[in-house]
Amino acid sequence: MSYTKLIEAATRARSRAHAPYSKFSVGAALLTKSGTIFTGCNVENVSLGLTICAERSAVAAAVAGGDKELAAIAIVTDFPEPVFPCGACRQVLAEFNPELEVVASTIGGRNETALLSKLLPCSDQKILESITNV
Repeated sequence: MSYTKLIEAATRARSRAHAPYSKFSVGAALLTKSGTIFTGCNVENVSLGLTICAERSAVAAAVAGGDKELAAIAIVTDFPEPVFPCGACRQVLAEFNPELEVVASTIGGRNETALLSKLLPCSDQKILESITNV
């Protein structure tokens, strides 16, 4: 599957990031199973713990838009190597689709893809299943 439109949407979202402290702007574009694309960007705060990652920003936009069935996400940075989501974002994404296709891309055009289940092999979804079987 080609993710060109998704990467382009993430690139546009990246241009709107608020990253005055790290200078590391990130854009994310989330494709839902209905074919809708929701975008997000990182929004930093001087209290770093309050920073919102681009991926979680895109998830919040999708949920607020009434669409929780996630199919794929593209993340774009200006880092030389593709960057995959942080652990917190992986866990939030797994809440909606543990088999989500993740496309990490650079503004230079380098792309890598992975299934979220490979990036987060023991998500809370599996833990929840084991707890409910107790």
